Amino acid sequence: MKSIQIEIKWALIFTIVGLLWMVLEKLVGLHDTYIDYHIYLTNLFAIPAIVMMVLALKDKKKNFFGGEMSYKQGMKSGILLSIFIGFLSPLAQWVTTNVITPDYFPNVIQRSVELGYYATTADAEAQFNYQNYAIQGALGAIVMGFITTAIVMIFIRSKNS
Repeated sequence: MKSIQIEIKWALIFTIVGLLWMVLEKLVGLHDTYIDYHIYLTNLFAIPAIVMMVLALKDKKKNFFGGEMSYKQGMKSGILLSIFIGFLSPLAQWVTTNVITPDYFPNVIQRSVELGYYATTADAEAQFNYQNYAIQGALGAIVMGFITTAIVMIFIRSKNS
């Protein structure tokens, strides 16, 4: 258990920051008034996501591996962290959908039909729903976590490992 404490800690931090990001999006109107910009601006979450991955891997290197971490050790840690984040993602999506912004799906469904992205409300509902977002969020967290780790570890790994 001690060997994965850092990954669990950072998965929880990541999830909390993600929820705070959703609150911020809601407060600035990206889930209603400015929903047309949501598709673009929500991607800015990549910045804090990458920062958190870097901090998590540096934490693992310093506090578990004593300052010496190989690329392989970092990849294992980052993959584990990504899986934990992916596991927590459906819960975070549930909180977002039911607590933070329960009107997001109705708003985005209506707007996407108005703009012609979907021909019918039923078509839009098939895309914009909790189940799709929970699956996409979990898989996206895992895939993007793996890719981010692979890149970040080039710079974080101990050079003599």
